[in-house]
Amino acid sequence: MKTSEFISALRAAPDNQLVFVDLHGHAVHSGYHLTELKTASFETVDCGGRTNRWQETIVQLGVPADPDHEYMTAAKFLKIFDKVRGMIPLNFEAEIRVEYGDENFFPSAYYVHSVGSDHTTTRVLLEPPRTTCKARDRRMATAESSSASDSCCLAAQPCC
Repeated sequence: MKTSEFISALRAAPDNQLVFVDLHGHAVHSGYHLTELKTASFETVDCGGRTNRWQETIVQLGVPADPDHEYMTAAKFLKIFDKVRGMIPLNFEAEIRVEYGDENFFPSAYYVHSVGSDHTTTRVLLEPPRTTCKARDRRMATAESSSASDSCCLAAQPCC
């Protein structure tokens, strides 16, 4: 999900409690804090020899030793986000990720699968990260094209 889509969803229901949940229904503990907001730029070379460039916005959540029993509201999250936005450049077209870990969540930067709201709660559904072979993905997307020959993942050739 793009940063702009995520922020728009929160702005639509600012008074709602903001709850982050995984695909199994486990929620980030109430009383969490927005501990850091990061912008990250990636420059990579995949196993097909192609360079890749992208940016991400990373929201880091943490639960203090003595958390309260309330979830942060979307308005409070947005207040922090807007303050940080005035301090560092954020790319609203960048994918947003949520960095978190506890006994239910393996520490990682999760994808935002979706954001849904009812009258009192906005739920952010987090999806674990996954790996992929970009060269294979390109080959599969262009299986019949001649550009597939630059992939290291051709049937006769193992990756890397």
